[in-house]
Amino acid sequence: MSEIALNGNRVIVTGAGGGLGRAFAQAFAGAGARVVAADINRAGAEETAALIVGQGGEAFAAEVDVTKTASCRALVDTAQTALGGIDTLVNNAALYAGLERRPFEEIEEEVWDSVMAVNIKGVWQMTRAVSGAMRGGGGGSIINIASATVFSGSPMWLHYVASKGAVIAMTRTMAREMGQDGIRVNVIAPGFTLTEASLALIENAAGYGVDRAALKRNASTDDITGGALYLASTLSSFVTGQTLVIDGGKQFI
Repeated sequence: MSEIALNGNRVIVTGAGGGLGRAFAQAFAGAGARVVAADINRAGAEETAALIVGQGGEAFAAEVDVTKTASCRALVDTAQTALGGIDTLVNNAALYAGLERRPFEEIEEEVWDSVMAVNIKGVWQMTRAVSGAMRGGGGGSIINIASATVFSGSPMWLHYVASKGAVIAMTRTMAREMGQDGIRVNVIAPGFTLTEASLALIENAAGYGVDRAALKRNASTDDITGGALYLASTLSSFVTGQTLVIDGGKQFI
């Protein structure tokens, strides 16, 4: 059980079919929250929900395409029916695994468009879909997932870095627009994290970039999910529009 208690907190996690999204869903459930694990890969979402239930938590699986208005609204309806309301949304769904690193001049237009559709439009779509439910419930916490690559300017990955920079910008505007309704919007920018996708993307992942960090290791999923639990809890009740960089201190070395 997490040291942060979120008993009864009602949570949607997108991109929860594996990797960091699955870790978010499991961490929230471990803290006592009730979770809808959503993913475009229905089988992955169901596996995540089954893992949580097997660990004694409460979770439901749902399919969502975050680029489609109707799909996002259907997810919100499903979550409200299953949970009785929505307190927290983790906008984690993104295109990351499988993206080729290449000079920005060589990025195919269709790949660029796909990344922007999921990583930017998807955050806007899900936030728009959930905003009415949160307003009706008296507030909530929206946690967008960006990337520390925005601050390092990671080369050969312009489409991904640009999309995550947009997420940080949108977070600040969303926080201004919804603060009067008691809805807090913050963003986590993880550094390189040891997930299945990262291990597949980078050779010798455990030591990747460690020489540039203050803390001489790479992040585990627990390092990142702890920040999300904080941002969903009352411990951060006066925190909004902020970017929490979790990268072991790489950005100031």
